[in-house]
Amino acid sequence: MDHGHAVGEVTEEFLDFGAGTPPVFGWQMTLGGPFFCFLFIAFGVPLILSGLAIAHGRELETAVEVFWEMFDYGFWIAAWGCGFFLLLGLGIWYRGHLKLESIIPTRFNRQRREVCFVPEGQKEPIFVPWEELVAWVTEAQGVTEYGVQRQYGFGIGFYHPETGEKYTLEFETYGQPQAISTWEAIRAYMEYEVHTLKEIQDPLELQGPDDPPWEGVHVFRNARKRLHDEYRNGKRGMLYLIGWYLYHLVTFWTIPNRLVEWEVKKIKRISQKTLPKAMAQWSEPLPEDQWARPSEELKRQSRRVLELQAADPSRPVLEIFAQVDEEFSRKSSMIA
Repeated sequence: MDHGHAVGEVTEEFLDFGAGTPPVFGWQMTLGGPFFCFLFIAFGVPLILSGLAIAHGRELETAVEVFWEMFDYGFWIAAWGCGFFLLLGLGIWYRGHLKLESIIPTRFNRQRREVCFVPEGQKEPIFVPWEELVAWVTEAQGVTEYGVQRQYGFGIGFYHPETGEKYTLEFETYGQPQAISTWEAIRAYMEYEVHTLKEIQDPLELQGPDDPPWEGVHVFRNARKRLHDEYRNGKRGMLYLIGWYLYHLVTFWTIPNRLVEWEVKKIKRISQKTLPKAMAQWSEPLPEDQWARPSEELKRQSRRVLELQAADPSRPVLEIFAQVDEEFSRKSSMIA
């Protein structure tokens, strides 16, 4: 499962990694965060202070005066302050959007069993056999004034087929399981175990059979329908229902989802123009009789992995891969 939404597109021929679709939560926080703060400072704080005045025995007229005095004082502070943070959030989004537009994703072609890289600063793509790719998980730990900090990442690397130069590509993840699951999503696609983006990246299982694989308006409508179904079945209470509606009202209802749809379409349109010609030709579908096949060595290793998983389903996948690698490395050294 691609929890980090690093996979951007999945077709019968290829999978794009490193330029995923933008999440709706980012737009909700960009728009809804400043708006909520504005409402709280401009209206919430005066209401709280006027309520405290009544609680301390003041008359209603005094409480009303407190409300309007604090409202007059806080309204413009809220407007200017939250306006600043709104512009800051939009600026951060724009910077990230420009980066997404310029990124050429790493493309995994399962029909050719090859991977295409376009290193940053270069225009010519590098094509690497899938079975020569190396993947790893990183874990770092350090002590700061705030306590022990841990960082996790997922990386892939290869040696240039012609020059032998080493290339690596690393992504930060939230934890080790996320890093492993990201690699498993790619591996499962290349080995024909999954075929669609929905299988590895369904946002909260809110995609319909014919829905596009991003968090557009269809996700909002499916979420609302599921909420009402769960409410009727007694799985959700009235407080949860009210909270859901309040959250989406503060975050501007379906506007974030519509912005995701607009952003996805724009990125796709621009990425098609920036794609190197050699990479575009390499991505064209092949007749099935020309598809590359996995090596016998990989087939044996895959069977051994499945055997170990069946023997102990709770065993960490990293331990299984390490054991299989050690077993086959020992066999290779004995043959040599």
